[in-house]
Amino acid sequence: MIRPPYVGAIETAEKFGERLYLEAWNRGWDSALRKVVIGDGAVWIWNLADQHCSSAIQIVDLYHAQSRPRPSLGAGSQIVPSSRRQAASLDGCPSTLTRPRQNKTLTVALRLIATDNPEIAEKFRSEADYFHRNALRMRYPKFRRLHLFVGSGVIEAGCKTVIGRLKQSGMFWTVLGANAIIALRCCCLNDRFEDYWEDRHAA
Repeated sequence: MIRPPYVGAIETAEKFGERLYLEAWNRGWDSALRKVVIGDGAVWIWNLADQHCSSAIQIVDLYHAQSRPRPSLGAGSQIVPSSRRQAASLDGCPSTLTRPRQNKTLTVALRLIATDNPEIAEKFRSEADYFHRNALRMRYPKFRRLHLFVGSGVIEAGCKTVIGRLKQSGMFWTVLGANAIIALRCCCLNDRFEDYWEDRHAA
């Protein structure tokens, strides 16, 4: 079984994108027959993917998509679905995204909601924009037919393995110190600890 590689640092998204791309390249990214980038839907992730991995298939983690907060009504507010079908779409929001065309139906339903509460209206608009913006990244039936991962569980576990260890009781770090420990942990987890010392000795 191939062990997953680890990279990490406390730095800007742009620097992290370069770091991630370098690791992917060292792992044979250029010769991969099928390339995939999985993220939680944040715009900055897709910006990095477009910059460094423009040919990759982009996938929104299914758990993040299904757990999007469903806007709730405030006191004295009303929503007015334009049809029974729209009401049914909202009832399934967003737990049924694995069904074909569910994303489009949900987006339309959210945009057609009428409410007298401006804050709630903005939440519905924001959710509609999220699903519309990521529609091509949520083609889960197609991704599964291609035998692609649709979840970022391995990535979440990697965050706990590398970064989570720095959050234990009584630990306090400077950015410089934290980055040094993160780099060390990544070296160990990537089986490059001895290589690091050899390179340092040669330098």
